Amino acid sequence: MAQSEFSLDHEISWFVLPSYWAKIIVGLISCMCFANSYDGDFVFDDSEAIINNKDLRAETPLGDLWHHDFWGGKLSSNTSHKSYRPLTVLTFRINYLFAGGFHPVGFHVINIILHCAISVLMVDVFSILLGGLQYSSKGRRLNLAPKASLLATSLFAVHPVHTECVAGVVGRADLLCALFFLLSFLGYCKAFRENKEGNHFSILWVLASVLLGAIAMLCKEQGITVLGLNAVFDALVINKLNILELIQKVLHKGKSLENVGLFKKGLLFRITLLLSGGATMLCMRWRIMGTGPPAFTEVDNPASFADSLFVRAINYNYYYSLNAWLLLCPWWLCFDWSMGCIPLIKSVSDWRIIALAALWFCLIGLICQALCSQDSHKRRILTLGLGFLIIPFLPASNLFFRVGFVVAERVIYLPSIGYCMLLTYGFSLLSKQAKKKKMLAAAVLGILFINVLRCVIRSNQWRSEEQLFRSALSVCPLNAKVHYNVGKNLADKGNQTAAIKYYREAVRLNPKYVHAMNNLGNILKERNELQEAEGLLSLAVQIQPDFAAAWMNLGIVQNSLRRFEEAEQSYWTAIKHRKKYPDCYYNLGRLYADLNRHIDALNAWRNATVLKPEHSLAWNNMIILLDNTGNLAQAEAVGREALELIPNDHSLMFSLANVLGKSQKYKESEALFLKAIKANPNAASYHGNLAVLYHRWGNLDLAKKHYEVSLKLDPAAPGTKENYSLLKRKLEQLQKKGDV
Repeated sequence: MAQSEFSLDHEISWFVLPSYWAKIIVGLISCMCFANSYDGDFVFDDSEAIINNKDLRAETPLGDLWHHDFWGGKLSSNTSHKSYRPLTVLTFRINYLFAGGFHPVGFHVINIILHCAISVLMVDVFSILLGGLQYSSKGRRLNLAPKASLLATSLFAVHPVHTECVAGVVGRADLLCALFFLLSFLGYCKAFRENKEGNHFSILWVLASVLLGAIAMLCKEQGITVLGLNAVFDALVINKLNILELIQKVLHKGKSLENVGLFKKGLLFRITLLLSGGATMLCMRWRIMGTGPPAFTEVDNPASFADSLFVRAINYNYYYSLNAWLLLCPWWLCFDWSMGCIPLIKSVSDWRIIALAALWFCLIGLICQALCSQDSHKRRILTLGLGFLIIPFLPASNLFFRVGFVVAERVIYLPSIGYCMLLTYGFSLLSKQAKKKKMLAAAVLGILFINVLRCVIRSNQWRSEEQLFRSALSVCPLNAKVHYNVGKNLADKGNQTAAIKYYREAVRLNPKYVHAMNNLGNILKERNELQEAEGLLSLAVQIQPDFAAAWMNLGIVQNSLRRFEEAEQSYWTAIKHRKKYPDCYYNLGRLYADLNRHIDALNAWRNATVLKPEHSLAWNNMIILLDNTGNLAQAEAVGREALELIPNDHSLMFSLANVLGKSQKYKESEALFLKAIKANPNAASYHGNLAVLYHRWGNLDLAKKHYEVSLKLDPAAPGTKENYSLLKRKLEQLQKKGDV
């Protein structure tokens, strides 16, 4: 039996390294693949999971992490994504605290380190999977397949499909899950460390493995699948069960469970422990979740909304084949595969059916070999390889519940272990048949080198949103979300003309894409193309009546078109759907101010500042309105309140300085003007109004100086030019009197 365990390594033309050297090399090449992502930005989902996630802030109680989802929302909410990953969020929070803010370098470095650590652990994992679990007389585990395990680990470490998990910060959920997943598996293996005769095992290590599986699940839901893999490993490697023979014996009349070996070596007891642990985890997870599964939309996973069971089944299987293709040929990678990227298969005449046939032909062939082969070594490797390929993928398969994506590269981080294992076994079979084994080994080195280059290129694309989004255009030109994200990135950079083009294409590809309509409507509104903007925003709220942002923007357009009643109704509809909406209250206040409904305007702006105390525009408008209506004392009180909350806002300093100047509090007004100018020295109005203060105060030389600075910054300012002319005439008169 021992000799057959060496057969895999015997066929591979590869180099043998001591375990510690193998781990060092694997760690270095895995780091080399993704090192250039260390100084990347926060991209794509990072904004929601990190920058906008209040759970990372020190002011949020640590206990809230256990009641919130991955994005910082309440897990019990019907709108929650239901992604329960508190330990991953905890690591983000630690990153944030140590970095002193949202500095992406620390977040990226931790991801790279995690992938390196996982790759190093894979040396031990593959040595067990490919070589079996045997110990020396001193209790030290033997590595019976050092060449095969190094090859498989190298293939895993440099696989380009891992880029999303490593270069995208939110991929940390998958990395942490994988880390504890592997630790759980290795812990389960340690339960049999003293198993000389195969009759003893450590219950503590089995329980430790279950605990590590629970930790993996708290990093990402996929982690619970390690318990199933541990059970498969126990049956095949520890108990050396032949599955086909077992099925035949169970079906044979008169054969009890004891006779077929399920009680042998404590297997049934350990399986019971694993099942109990898994059931406990799922029950606790369901209780914490509070409600049913998350509600996804058709654009997230169109196949799951198909009426026909046949269409759903065909498309699910096509998605599986795409995942398999990404493992086999990871060249066409995309950050998002939804929204038309993969059109539905609706007929058996669709040529893509070939992909399904190819996938199942390969899988059935492998399963038959895994069940029927006379070689126990081959059966074990193929079954474990298929187990690691399929079992961790099950939560993303749509078999048990609907998932919120079509294809996601991040979910095949763990399944790639099984792929690398099967590929290594396939390479050993080729080596056995090949006459020029060194050429085959060179070809494998070439594949590794190409994968390293692809990882470097792909991780560089993940360094910025612009590169990431544009890289997807060639892979998924039919994906409306790709065009939307490119447009949004351009709009954020001020290139509205180019952004309009991509937003229009997003709406063309998906006529119900309300977010693209909303953003396009916003740009058209700013360009004063109000009729088209109104049409887009009206359509958006028809498609999604609870879309609060679109209702608010529609109100702004209607206000600009002087349809005030409709605008007011749109604002209140937005507030109805999003009760805590400070920006909408701010715009409602502007509407009331235009209608001279001053009390209503002040109340709306006050609501905005209650909901968002740092809402500078709302504070400013309150001060200015009270100032213009002659309520100087109230304006001063509001201005001082605002500056206590936002002490470094120069626009508030400027507004309060104007009020104090009118109240003849010249010294205090001067101090605020100078502070505002120091913060924003190129604001012509700041210098102009300070000049007016000096003019009133009688400091004519200083007034002259600041009038001139203001006019230099804005020569066309009519009020400043007029005041400067008055000052010059006054100075001339004073000079004439002096001469007399």
